Amino acid sequence: MFDFLANPWPWYVAGPLIGIMVPALLLIGNKTFGISSNFRHFCAMCIPAKIPYFNYDWKKEGKWQLILLLGIIFGGALAELVGSTKGLVDISMGTRAWLVKMGIYSQNSLLPNGLFNWESLFTFKGFIMLVVGGFLVGFGTRYAAGCTSGHTITGISNLQVGSVIASIGFFIGGIITVYIIYPLIF
Repeated sequence: MFDFLANPWPWYVAGPLIGIMVPALLLIGNKTFGISSNFRHFCAMCIPAKIPYFNYDWKKEGKWQLILLLGIIFGGALAELVGSTKGLVDISMGTRAWLVKMGIYSQNSLLPNGLFNWESLFTFKGFIMLVVGGFLVGFGTRYAAGCTSGHTITGISNLQVGSVIASIGFFIGGIITVYIIYPLIF
């Protein structure tokens, strides 16, 4: 009965569904779609200091976004439980060969063992990937005033020039990371 939930949806179905979220959020509640603002909400909840940036009514401004984030997490977990792919993603043979050459492809998982395992967590490479990379993502998100979903999905659909520029930067950063930084690390 629910076989359509057990398999990945084609881009021409999933893409428009994500695209419908933007005008629906704007029309229903005057809200914008984005995830990175949840970092600010979490800090406002957990940091008792009177830092001006975190000193606002996060319950009023951020409750719906935190619920959206929980829905994404639980929806992803549910999809993994009922899905048929069990962590495997169908990628091209060329990409698979490149990942094997880099030593970061795992045959049985979407998460490459070369990047995601407990042994490498406490290595220099693991420190760079997690701590330095996490800091750079957080800094970049704040500096760009939003994340990839906020800028690329919401900002571009609202015809914001800054979001177009940020999205171009995201793609350039991804290309630099994959073709220049990853080969230096691995």
